[in-house]
Amino acid sequence: PRAPTLRLLPMQSGTTTADIGKQLIRSGLTQFFLGFLLGFVPILHYFHGAVAGDVGPTFLKNMTLWWGCPAVLMEYVLKTGGLGMAAVGLCYTVFAPSTRTEVSGPEQWAPTLCHCGLTFAAVWMAVGYVAFNRIWPNFYFEPVPTGKNMWLGGQLAGIVVYVYGMYVALSGAKALVNVTGKTGHQRG
Repeated sequence: PRAPTLRLLPMQSGTTTADIGKQLIRSGLTQFFLGFLLGFVPILHYFHGAVAGDVGPTFLKNMTLWWGCPAVLMEYVLKTGGLGMAAVGLCYTVFAPSTRTEVSGPEQWAPTLCHCGLTFAAVWMAVGYVAFNRIWPNFYFEPVPTGKNMWLGGQLAGIVVYVYGMYVALSGAKALVNVTGKTGHQRG
């Protein structure tokens, strides 16, 4: 048996609803797992902060204290986004007609848009944090509005791509559920 792979390009013509479902589940679980791994970054960050002992009055008045670590927001986005992709993928798989049904062009792009949107947001978070710290030292905790807005804006761009991909995928899943409900199609 061939090992499952992540497809980063849109599916070819002839792609079925089941293919879209499988790809959304694979990509979603991958993103969830990356979010799980990213969850260890705050622990390392807290250790570093405790050792450095740099908890001054500016930091304590800063709203980012609630998030504590720059990776926390993206951790939640990856976990939630990944679970959302897997859930929609399960809808595609469960409600797929028993006959081979091709999907629309935009629907073929949905798994790619979701996966690449979340990946871009996560990479921007990590690389942007390091790069912007070189330009505006300690921009996250001081805070430096220009650096923070650029950093958050890049993450938002990736999340917008993900949301559009989910919108397309949810529209397709909703259509499948409606067709299944009207035809009385039963799996089992």
